[in-house]
Amino acid sequence: MRMGGRLAAAMEVLADIDGRQRPAAEALRDWGAAHRFAGGGDRAAIGNIVYDALRRRRSAAWLFDADSPRALAFGAILLEWGETADGVNALLSDDRFAPPPLSDDELQAVRQRLAEEMPEDARADCPDWCAPLLKAAFGEDWAAEAAALARRPPLDLRANLLKGGRDAVLADLAATRAQATAIAPHGIRIAPIEGSGRHPNVQTGEAFAEGRFEVQDEGSQIVSELAGVQPGMQVLDYCAGAGGKSLALSAAMRNQGHIFAHDALKPRLAPIVERIRRAGSRNIQVAAGPDDLTPLEGRMDVVLVDAPCTGSGTWRRRPDTKWRLTRQQLDARLAEQAQILDMAAAYVKPGGLLAYVTCSVFQEENDGQAKAFTERNPAFAPEDHAALWKHHFPSHEDRARIGMGVSLSPARTGTDGFYFCALRRT
Repeated sequence: MRMGGRLAAAMEVLADIDGRQRPAAEALRDWGAAHRFAGGGDRAAIGNIVYDALRRRRSAAWLFDADSPRALAFGAILLEWGETADGVNALLSDDRFAPPPLSDDELQAVRQRLAEEMPEDARADCPDWCAPLLKAAFGEDWAAEAAALARRPPLDLRANLLKGGRDAVLADLAATRAQATAIAPHGIRIAPIEGSGRHPNVQTGEAFAEGRFEVQDEGSQIVSELAGVQPGMQVLDYCAGAGGKSLALSAAMRNQGHIFAHDALKPRLAPIVERIRRAGSRNIQVAAGPDDLTPLEGRMDVVLVDAPCTGSGTWRRRPDTKWRLTRQQLDARLAEQAQILDMAAAYVKPGGLLAYVTCSVFQEENDGQAKAFTERNPAFAPEDHAALWKHHFPSHEDRARIGMGVSLSPARTGTDGFYFCALRRT
């Protein structure tokens, strides 16, 4: 397929997403199933246009004064692919599968808009109702921070210390041009893709099969480091999900001590058994049911709560979710987080740590939630997070935002948006 056919396909998928209010991944999968003639490169390029259009929805709509699938797809090409309006039309010529080229009126409008300064609300590329939440979180930097959440993400990996170090994995992945991450000590980064490209499928290689690395965002690695686990500790990963942080903690503990991986939704734990085997982690025990947790009450050195949240910190990777998110969903997450924190606190021993984590950038889910918890539970007090950050990452003191906890963001740390708060049981 040429660019014209790919653009037309992306418009079709965007119309399906909007019309049926469905996740982008599902719409792209169904389009691929119905158009089996499209090769892997075509599907990757179409997916890039769709995800770029969703990341840059507001700015693309501003460019064309319209938010139709056509405007969003053309906007993605102009804003993210480095093409000019005339260049796009040239790419569409003599392609019978292409959408109609940009009209003279569209060309004139785009040239005029590109000569103007983009307003903050368009540059932020977020829903209107989220703007006050981002302003509360980032102050004057809110539009720049929101714009960073609308960029293409890198592919981050974590070298597994139980199977060797980062240098060996970098050598294994030399063909991908992988580099050491800036902050996380065991992280590896493959740069964001450009244009119609796609990230290498690193999970098909020998190094992955042998467990020498895991796919994990650098921000997730950083908050795992901040939990401060040590060999021999007793640790409960209360919302373990697929087990990414459990594996990181296991490596930090050198397979000594115990990690109990729990999740209220048992199906989420399904991938963890194979991941534990591949990683060579021998100190992780799945604690799926309430009966498994009862013996742990008041005994844990660290209880990690990676709480269900809006996922606003992951908008780079899942841009369709920001347009489906509602205030009602945020309120539901806030209630759920409060309940989970209160329940998890029962497992922390005196002097132990409750580590609260979200992949959100909203203050209500972060400092606000941690503060409300300490007001309900006066036996817990926040650690000195400026000192904690300096202890773990002394060369990056100005990178994180420090409040009641630590906040990470694409603009400041180059990671997904994460929050970490260490609450000590006094």
